[in-house]
Amino acid sequence: MSRAVDHTVPPEVAEEELFRAQVYALLARLLAHAPDAAFLNALGELAGEGGEFGAALDRLADAARDSAPAAVEEEFTTLFIGVGGSERTPYGSFYLTGFLNEKPLAELRADMARLGIARADGVTEPEDHIAALCEMMAGLIGGAFGSEDGAPEDGDIVGLDGQRAFFDRHIGSWAGRFFADLETSPSARFYRAVGAVGRSFLAVEARAFDLAA
Repeated sequence: MSRAVDHTVPPEVAEEELFRAQVYALLARLLAHAPDAAFLNALGELAGEGGEFGAALDRLADAARDSAPAAVEEEFTTLFIGVGGSERTPYGSFYLTGFLNEKPLAELRADMARLGIARADGVTEPEDHIAALCEMMAGLIGGAFGSEDGAPEDGDIVGLDGQRAFFDRHIGSWAGRFFADLETSPSARFYRAVGAVGRSFLAVEARAFDLAA
């Protein structure tokens, strides 16, 4: 699972698919750990190309340039870890049922087994964490996991139908609400921009899947 997946994208992946995988990987990294100084500097170089998603990327770049690593680390802890409870609970089961470790997690684990996605050693949190799910989508697009036929092989690329099924079931059903909540979190500063990027990107993804249907 997440945090220990090779996201090297094979050369046969089209440029637009590579971009999608990169955005998912970016969100996964931002939601798994607070960015350090080097990562913030890299984020400060982002430039959108118009539209709501482009504007969100520009906002993230501005936030990165205006943020100190220590402040972002403290913000991350308050939002997602917190002593006595975090401000946001970034798990699919929680958003879909109100509780952790419920049926949506069991369904995700079944799909992970079918797709050849293994939980990484040393990871203790449930697999329906938003960072893990974004990392899974990046891997499905780029061929980091297996195939859909029950016989996973490294380098197989899950097609759009398989991507859409995974997205609809495990991400599209709740993550937009999570990102919108993140944008309005009282303790969020830098992560409000992350919320905007996530919300707008998922909206683009949903529209693209609908058009491809």
